[in-house]
Amino acid sequence: MTTIAERARELTDTREPFVHATVVRAQDPTSARPGDAAVIRSDGSIEGFVGGVCAESSVRAAALDTLRDGTALLLRVLPEGAVPFPDTPGARVVVNPCHSGGAIEVFLRPMLPAPALRVVGSTPISAAVANLAAFLDFDVVAADDCAGCTAVVVAGLGKGEQEAIRAALDAGVGFIALVASGRRGAALLDELGLTDAERARVHSPAGVDIDARTPAEIALSIMAEVVRAIRVDGLAPASGAPAARPQQAVDPVCGMTVLVGPETPHARVDGQDFWFCCAGCLASYTAA
Repeated sequence: MTTIAERARELTDTREPFVHATVVRAQDPTSARPGDAAVIRSDGSIEGFVGGVCAESSVRAAALDTLRDGTALLLRVLPEGAVPFPDTPGARVVVNPCHSGGAIEVFLRPMLPAPALRVVGSTPISAAVANLAAFLDFDVVAADDCAGCTAVVVAGLGKGEQEAIRAALDAGVGFIALVASGRRGAALLDELGLTDAERARVHSPAGVDIDARTPAEIALSIMAEVVRAIRVDGLAPASGAPAARPQQAVDPVCGMTVLVGPETPHARVDGQDFWFCCAGCLASYTAA
């Protein structure tokens, strides 16, 4: 049987974003215990255990928020009228009216893959870029495939540049840095016959202007531009169409936010759809 730690390693190895959820505190009566853990994937599915269906629904919804902004979160799941935990500044509090009476705190840690960078060329500059990128915790891609890359640095200095640029554009890479003088780079891009949208994705001369001269300084200027594109401009990996965020709905009985999926309790009344956190809320609604 695969453990949660093993499952987390599998998702990390395949570069799939997920959230690692760990129960850090529990107050009876509750089915969860400190140390219980789960992984939540970007489609809202969960593997592992962090409490009953009501608590799990809150954990899944909050986990997707942490995947979007990349910030860890302490989630406090409390029932109505319960003795509260000591105040925890910065935590998110969710009140679950359908909770069994206990309370839990769950630490949600988004696990996002490191940005992948492909470096093209066998030159002192390409070697310096690869070394600096690895130091900055980028995943330096050695294969020719650009799929999933956040950026591609073309530092062949005249060798294989057009082919590398075309391959990166076709793979959907949003940031392509071409190491060339302004004049040579413009001529090379003209020969490629790029559209305006494609040309906007190719940065030449590559790097921010720091009057770089040595390979290490040029690498610094290039990686500074790549990091700025990620942190400031929101550059994302080349992954095709973004995964659709699971639909959310509000349980009309208890007021909880729930993720809509094939297994979510559901009722259709007078042509309107309603979703519920658990079968109990569905039964209460239909009985009423």
